[in-house]
Amino acid sequence: MRIIGIDPGLRICGYGCVQIERGALEPTLVEAGIIKLNTKADIPDRLMQLHEELTDLITEIKPDQMAVEKLYAHYKHPRTAILMGHARGVILLCAKQVKIPVIDLPSTEVKKSFTGYGHASKSQIQLAVQTQYSLPEPPSPPDVADAIAIATTHARRIAVEQLG
Repeated sequence: MRIIGIDPGLRICGYGCVQIERGALEPTLVEAGIIKLNTKADIPDRLMQLHEELTDLITEIKPDQMAVEKLYAHYKHPRTAILMGHARGVILLCAKQVKIPVIDLPSTEVKKSFTGYGHASKSQIQLAVQTQYSLPEPPSPPDVADAIAIATTHARRIAVEQLG
């Protein structure tokens, strides 16, 4: 089963695709990268760009499921949550248009899955992903590592469910 993990953003949207075989405990990394949005464009144009590029990526990678970080709002930055909600809405639309299920994962669960600590820093996630997949260097920017971690966390859930 192929899972694409998405770390939503309006400047950079990270993605990571992993594959988990039936009976395997750990997934393999298929592909990862970013969708870099035109920061000089207004929000509607960025959302259109995100939709077009993510749709193309999904068509190319052919995931069976999508895992996306749950939206959270910090009381000091409510505008950020609203703007991220726009990007997340486009991401969910892309998945729905190609009929793949979407799984929401809290960032604390992803961080705990990878580092044992639900409030791990971006650099800790990058190093954990590098170690997990024996990469020559930490995935950069951090959005890529986050997306890989999101996909991997869901793949591990699937592996555990298949064991039970």
